[in-house]
Amino acid sequence: MASILITCLLLMFIAYFEPTLPATVIEDLANLHPPSNFNTTIVSNCLKNPSLRYCGSSPMDLDAIFKFTIVASHLCNEPKNPNCVESFPKINLRNRPKITPLYLSFTFFGKYCPITILSIDLSNNSLKGTFPIDVLFCTQIHVLDLSHNGLSGDVPIQRLSCVTNLTILNLSYNHFSEIKISDSWFFRRFNSSCFFNSVILPSHGRYKIKAVMLLLGLPLVVVFTVGGLWWLCFRRPDFLPRVLQNKRKFTTVMLKAATNGFSKKNMVGKGDGFVMYRGILRDGTQVRIEIYSNNRGNHREYVEECKVLVQLRHRNLVKVYGWCSNRNIRALVTEWIGRVSIETWLSESAPCWKHRYKVLVGVLKAMCYLQEQWPEIGCDIKTSSLLLHENGDPLIARFRIGENSTSNKIHRFGILVLEMMTDQTLQEEFKGDETGFVEYVKMLYPRKLQKVIDERMKLTENTFDETRQTICIGLTCADHQTCQQLSIGQIYNMIIKVHPRTNTY
Repeated sequence: MASILITCLLLMFIAYFEPTLPATVIEDLANLHPPSNFNTTIVSNCLKNPSLRYCGSSPMDLDAIFKFTIVASHLCNEPKNPNCVESFPKINLRNRPKITPLYLSFTFFGKYCPITILSIDLSNNSLKGTFPIDVLFCTQIHVLDLSHNGLSGDVPIQRLSCVTNLTILNLSYNHFSEIKISDSWFFRRFNSSCFFNSVILPSHGRYKIKAVMLLLGLPLVVVFTVGGLWWLCFRRPDFLPRVLQNKRKFTTVMLKAATNGFSKKNMVGKGDGFVMYRGILRDGTQVRIEIYSNNRGNHREYVEECKVLVQLRHRNLVKVYGWCSNRNIRALVTEWIGRVSIETWLSESAPCWKHRYKVLVGVLKAMCYLQEQWPEIGCDIKTSSLLLHENGDPLIARFRIGENSTSNKIHRFGILVLEMMTDQTLQEEFKGDETGFVEYVKMLYPRKLQKVIDERMKLTENTFDETRQTICIGLTCADHQTCQQLSIGQIYNMIIKVHPRTNTY
C-alpha cells in the first residue's frame, strides 16, 4: 500500500518536474527495487548504529526505507557532498525552485532524515505556505536557511527550541507573523540580520505605540460606547430592538426627527397654549404631536395623566400612542387622522342633516364611554377640536384630566348641537359670545327656527321636525340650570329617539 501511494504521488509530479530532471529521483523510485539482501543490510546497520531513524520502526517497511534511501542519495549528491556513502553532512537545495518542493513532498525529513545531516539550505526557492515543519525532525542540525522565500504564518518557536544544536537560523525575506515579546528570548541566540525583512522580531517602538494607543484608545472607546448607549436609551430609544423599547415614552429628539425639527411645514394647527404637528415616526407611523407651551403641571402628574390616556379604546376617540415629558417640553402623541376638523367640514362640505346627526351620536357615545369607564377624563368637543375620520366618524382628539363636572360636559354638548344645526353666518355674528348665541336661538325657537337653521341642509318636512327636536335637546343641554339635572346617559336616550334608524352604526 505504501509503495502504491508513493507511486501515485510521483506520477503527479512527473508532468511538472520531468523536463528539468534528466536521470531524476523520480525515475529511480519508479524503476529500482530493494535488492534481495536489503533486509540483511538494514538489520546490520541497525546493529552497528541503533540511532538510525528507521531502526525504531517495527515492523520495518523495507520498500519505503529503500525509496527514502534513494531520495537521501539524490539529496546528498545535489550539493556534491564528497562521500555520500560514509557521510551526509548537508542538504543544499539553494536556488532550486523546481525541485525543492518535490523533495519536501516526500516527507523524507519527517521519517528518515539521516543523523549525519548538520546543515539544511532551502533558501531562494520562492516557497509558499507555512513554515516547513518537517525539517525540524532533523533535530541534530546546526544550520537552517529558509531565507528569500514567500513563507508566512507563525514561526514554530516551541519546535525550534527542541533543535538544541541550532546555531545559524536564517529566516530573512519572508512574511512570517510577528512573534510575541515573551517569545523573543529565543532569537537572541542568533544574529538579528538573519531575520531581516521577515517581520518576525517584535518592534519595541511599535509596541510602545500600540501601548500608548491602547491606553488612550480604551478610555475613548469606553466613553464613546457609554455615550452611544446613553444616546440610544435617553435620546433615540426607537433605534433599540423592539423588545427594549418603551413604546409609550417619546423623547424630544424623537419628536424633532419626526417633524423635521418642528418645521413650519409640519405644523398643522395652533391654539391657546398648544401647537400641533404632523410627524412620521422611525417605523413609518404617521402621528399627530400636540406640544403644550404651559407644560401642563409638573412632570409626575402629567405622566400619570398620559398613562391613563393611552388606555382609552373607543371608535370615536383618537388613539393615544404616548407622551413626552421633560424640563423643556410636554407633548402628547396620537394617531394621525388628518387635518379635517368638524368646523372645516361644516363650512366647506355643507353636509346633510343625517350626517350631522350621525356625528352628534358618535360624539355622545364617546362621552358615555368616558363617563362610565374614565369619569375623571374630560374632553374638548368644540367643532374646531373634533376631527372627522375618512369613514365619516367623528373623533374626539383632545382630553382634559380631572374634569369631573358632568354638567359642564352636558353644557358643552348642547353648544355643539346648536353649532352643528345653525347657520354659519349666525355663529360668526355671535363669535365669542356663547351666552348671546344660545339666547338668540332660544328666542326664535320653535316658530322662527328657519331663521337660524343652516339652509344648506335642504330639509324636508320630516327632517325639519327632526332638526327641531335636535335643537330642542341642544337648548336643554346648554341651559346651565337644566343641565345640572341631567346625565349623559339621559341625553343619549333623548338623541337616539329623534332618528332611531341612524343609531345602528
